[in-house]
Amino acid sequence: MIEPEPVRAQGADLVFRLMRLEDIPEILVIEREAFTMPWTEEAFRNELNHNHFAKYMVMELEGRLIGYAGMWAIVDEAHVTNIALLEAYRGRKWGERLLDELMRTAAYLGMQSITLEVRVSNEVAQNLYRKKGFRPAGTRKGYYSDNREDALIMWADLPDYGEQAVTEGSVDLK
Repeated sequence: MIEPEPVRAQGADLVFRLMRLEDIPEILVIEREAFTMPWTEEAFRNELNHNHFAKYMVMELEGRLIGYAGMWAIVDEAHVTNIALLEAYRGRKWGERLLDELMRTAAYLGMQSITLEVRVSNEVAQNLYRKKGFRPAGTRKGYYSDNREDALIMWADLPDYGEQAVTEGSVDLK
């Protein structure tokens, strides 16, 4: 597959592009900062090499990888697998930009809705998701293996991004 041109966001030198195998060491740094049960190198390699449902992107700011997001695109539903930023870049609306790009990409791929699980204690993330149209749809009891915390299941309908979803040079994850 030929990698498409990266998407350049307006404003700062912010770039969204496909995740590559050589990004994994930097992704693992983000994983360890963001999650109590980080994914392994092998997990990311498997997602990139063998899971045909998996779509992963990275976010670079001025040439530095600062975040990433992933989803599984199955039929007409996107399931967010991970979304994370380096700690130094949190609280600046960069996570919102990353989620926006993931949702735009899901819509471009033909997804009608998007779902995710979030810790019931993670109110910051839940507030962002609500702002983006996600609504609670249930819980998964004891979902997180590190402390048996419940996960809140959230769903959102993907808006029609129109021309914004398919722009010249956009990340084509098909």
